[in-house]
Amino acid sequence: MLPRGRPRALGAAALLLLLLLIGFLLFGGDLEYGRPPGAGTLDGDRSADRGGHNHSDCVPPPPPLPRCELLHVAIVCAGHNSSRDLVTLVKSVLFYRKNPLHFHLVTDAVARNILEMLFYTWMVPAVRVSFYDAEELKPHVSWIPNKHYSGLYGLMKLVLPAALPPDLARVIVLDTDVTFASDIAELWALFAHFSDEQVIGLVENQSDWYLGNLWRNHRPWPALGRGFNTGVILLRLDRLRQAGWGQMWKLTATRELLTLPATSLADQDIFNAVIKEHPGLVQPLPCIWNVQLSDHTLAERCYSEASDLKVIHWNSPKKLRVKNKHVGYFRNLHLTFLGYDGSLLRRELFGCPSPPPSGAEQVQRALAHLDEEDACFEFRQQQLTVHRVHLTFLPHEPLPPRPHDVTLVAQLSMDRLQMLEALCRHWPGPMSLALYLTDAEAQQFLRFVEASAVLSARQNVAYHVVYREGPLYPVNQLRNVALAQSLTPYVFLSDIDFLPAYSLYDYLRASIEQLKLGSERKAALVVPAFETLHYRFRFPSSKAELLALLDSGSLYTFRYHEWPRGHAPTDYARWREAQTPYRVQWAADYEPYVVVPRDCPRYDPRFVGFGWNKVAHIVELDAQEYELLVLPEAFAIHLPHAPSLDISRFRSSPTYRDCLQVLKDEFHQDLSRHYGAAALKYLTALQPPRGPT
Repeated sequence: MLPRGRPRALGAAALLLLLLLIGFLLFGGDLEYGRPPGAGTLDGDRSADRGGHNHSDCVPPPPPLPRCELLHVAIVCAGHNSSRDLVTLVKSVLFYRKNPLHFHLVTDAVARNILEMLFYTWMVPAVRVSFYDAEELKPHVSWIPNKHYSGLYGLMKLVLPAALPPDLARVIVLDTDVTFASDIAELWALFAHFSDEQVIGLVENQSDWYLGNLWRNHRPWPALGRGFNTGVILLRLDRLRQAGWGQMWKLTATRELLTLPATSLADQDIFNAVIKEHPGLVQPLPCIWNVQLSDHTLAERCYSEASDLKVIHWNSPKKLRVKNKHVGYFRNLHLTFLGYDGSLLRRELFGCPSPPPSGAEQVQRALAHLDEEDACFEFRQQQLTVHRVHLTFLPHEPLPPRPHDVTLVAQLSMDRLQMLEALCRHWPGPMSLALYLTDAEAQQFLRFVEASAVLSARQNVAYHVVYREGPLYPVNQLRNVALAQSLTPYVFLSDIDFLPAYSLYDYLRASIEQLKLGSERKAALVVPAFETLHYRFRFPSSKAELLALLDSGSLYTFRYHEWPRGHAPTDYARWREAQTPYRVQWAADYEPYVVVPRDCPRYDPRFVGFGWNKVAHIVELDAQEYELLVLPEAFAIHLPHAPSLDISRFRSSPTYRDCLQVLKDEFHQDLSRHYGAAALKYLTALQPPRGPT
């Protein structure tokens, strides 16, 4: 039995514990960074503490966001590499979001070309995208000397209040090198904590940069305490405009540049100088909304205590290679989205009605009319699939096209990457290649190119990633992507497993000029195709050497054993002796590799998988009265490789072959409707398929 006084002692301890708990709930946010309770207020303590902190993590839980509110996000993006970073950022935002989004993208011409196509083909519901020309903004910031690697584009966030629509009141501004780990609506909700005076929400800079003690003679721009990082910003655009923001930041920058040679951290230096002069403008945000992994980061003070990180910021020039003892954890979070299948983000926001993306309704109606019991359903569905397309996935710096220049056009998948180095050695001219890859494979491809001295040295090869979706290989859709992105007047329509003669690029340009193609003559130049069954062989340097290999049995005319109809009209016997180009007639199932003007007919996208995809294109060329001219000194050689999945299915599945015949019949019907009686001769092509490619 307990003594009579013991229960009273327990009650006092419980009361003390309750008081401590109440104190923690009231002031718990202030315990981060070792601050005593009460050191910050809702609006943020605008003076720095002894450690140089800006008390940016003392914010009570945000109010619930109004359901289905449209959130606005602004990003500055320029160039190929930044465009890839933006895609990963957008994936992380879309993964967690529950609200409609409107992205406002300030881009150069390169990034706009990439991102317009990407978002158009991505077809994400409840996402709008607006573009703003960075060239128009350059004059407003070009007067500012800037040492930061981002160049002029790193200063453009300063002019967003003037550049964005005047009726846009609030916007989240992000750098392309951030990764979200939470719903962006939670960040948007922090606008509710702004006082009437505050116009900018920022997280404290998580390094000693602005304290000026990183190295001897280090002289940073003025800042409030540690300053603030501008990788994640909340902007009250309406208030900034009313306060005369444009005049304010320009006056501050002009004054500081009298004693400082340039900005070191681009817009961030100028934002901080303005805040130093007008501290009431800033609303400090919790550190978890911008965990900065810079070279001199002190971010561990934030994430070692926080249980729920929101945004990771790779704000070192080294990006994912930055030195940090916890970088593996953050890198894995980023890599999750880097390889994540973006097609899975095409999900509806249930309960938030929004207009469908452009073209999506038409696709959905067509899909709804398909019969899943149809034996060819798989083919029909693949034809209607809209693949995400990322143009110029890697940096592309083509030379200005010359009058008779030729681009090699081809398509490939992951299992043909090994062909790229040899192809680059054989063809010095421009190339436009479409790659059919998953998101994860696209990253493997990037590393493959970066590790290759041959591939990384070439700036005139454009790689366009078409993201994998569906069971059949969309061969003609891939060809059309590569063809549409060619920049020269003529294109050589090839396949990735062919190596052209070393001299072919120069020879084709000379032939185009000599034959006066273009306005005077409408022709398709045939490049005779050969093949070897040997994985290693000495590539011929001339027609004479090729004929010697042909006579010795080391080379064959292409598909001579399997599908002679495909190339027989080239007339190889005549080619052996020819010294000038000669004309040949179209014949059923003819599928040569040709050089044509860039504006030639596109490939028929109904042909997916294996079979008749090139044959149909040659039929179209003939129907449009292209001459077929065989070049006497041109040749390309096919190298052996394992059969593709689609050709294996073609050979083993009667249903597959039956569906191909159905597609051929429909193609001829469409041809007859388009060309009338002139299309009758092509009915002879209605042969049971045996193996055309």
